[in-house]
Amino acid sequence: MYYCALKKYDVANGEGIRTSLFVSGCRNRCRGCFQPETWAFDYGSPFTDDVRDEIYRTMESSSVRGLTVLGGEPMEPENQAALYPFLLEFKEKFPDKTVWLFTGNLYEELTGERGSHPKCLDITAPLLSLVDILVDGRFVEEKKRLGLRFRGSLNQRIIDLNKTRAEGKIVIWDGCKYDRNYKGASTDEN
Repeated sequence: MYYCALKKYDVANGEGIRTSLFVSGCRNRCRGCFQPETWAFDYGSPFTDDVRDEIYRTMESSSVRGLTVLGGEPMEPENQAALYPFLLEFKEKFPDKTVWLFTGNLYEELTGERGSHPKCLDITAPLLSLVDILVDGRFVEEKKRLGLRFRGSLNQRIIDLNKTRAEGKIVIWDGCKYDRNYKGASTDEN
C-alpha cells in the first residue's frame, strides 16, 4: 500500500486532534475530488513499518484522540489487505483511541446489505469492526455544501459504528447536529 500524506495534529478530519493517514489508490474517481492525484495506487510513498511506528508515536500524546484513515480510497481491496493488520495492531496497542475511516462506498454495500460489492473481501467485516466512525458515500459535486462537519456533500453520512453494531441499525454520529447552514448553502436534501 502507498500513502500520500501523514498529517499529525489534524483537526479537519474527525473529532478532536487526530493523526490522519491518506492512502493512495481510488477507483471511484468522484467528479470534483479535491485530491485526484491520490487515484493512482503508486502515488506517494510505500506504507512501511517506519511509517506505522511514526503513527504509533503520535498516539502517545494524550491530546491525540485517534487515527483517521482516508485517501484515496481505504476500502479498495489492495488497501484493505494492508490496513486490516495495521488497524488490528493499532486497536490492540491503543484501545482508547478512536478510528475514523472515510470511504466512497456505502456501509450497506460493504456489509453486503445491498448485494455483493466488488470491493468486499473476507477481511471487510473484520476491518470495519475496528472502525469507530465511518464516513460513507461518494462525494457528489451537486450536493456539495459548506458547513457540513467532516464531509463535503449532503449524501455522505457519518455513521457511529459502535452504536450501529449495538442497535442493529445505522446510527448517525450525534456530532452532525452541529452542521452549519451558511447563507446560500442549503443543508436539506431538496
